[in-house]
Amino acid sequence: MSHESVWNSRPRTYGKGARACRVCTHKAGLIRKYGLNICRQCFREKAADIGFVKVQLPPRPQGFPALTDCCSTVRERCLVWEKKN
Repeated sequence: MSHESVWNSRPRTYGKGARACRVCTHKAGLIRKYGLNICRQCFREKAADIGFVKVQLPPRPQGFPALTDCCSTVRERCLVWEKKN
């Protein structure tokens, strides 16, 4: 029995070994969300072409409590902010 027949004897139908980037066939760093199946390097190159847009949140106003100060959700933060003002 040769090395190739032993090494490739198991079918790759599920798991990490079965999936690869659809652009470059790389197996590591795969983004599978929304069925993309693209490695992270290719995603950075093709994100704008696919239609992804970077979202940058506006800076927090002066005196606005941080998430760790008193609240666990954004909604609670807004309610606390309204009560203070």
